[in-house]
Amino acid sequence: MISYIIVSVVGGILFGAMDALANANPLAQRLYETYKPISKESINVPAGVVIDLVYGFVIAGVFLLLYESLPGEAGLVKGIIFAFSVWFFRVVMSVASEWMTVNVPINALIYRLLTGLGEMLVLGVLYGLTLKPLT
Repeated sequence: MISYIIVSVVGGILFGAMDALANANPLAQRLYETYKPISKESINVPAGVVIDLVYGFVIAGVFLLLYESLPGEAGLVKGIIFAFSVWFFRVVMSVASEWMTVNVPINALIYRLLTGLGEMLVLGVLYGLTLKPLT
């Protein structure tokens, strides 16, 4: 249980840091210019930190719940497969919906796909290397 808590907190911190890096860099700012009219002028940092920590716990918990049903023998393989699954349901479906309903440059959508994949792979590798279900 202690390892779950520690890894979940680390995962949440990584999630927040990677989101900040992916969304606040100059390239992202140029690509996301189209969102400017509807974007907030400031970010509620404490709320963002709490949300990312909750995400860390939830994603780690789902990984542990699915651990035995994920293909592969090694935790790393299971973590990578889990990462691709979460990426599909979290990022790919969101980007596909946005592509169909909102006028956003394709470069911005591709950027979101790639950064989302990178984030999920980092978390999947972390969880795969460090978390094992209690047996």
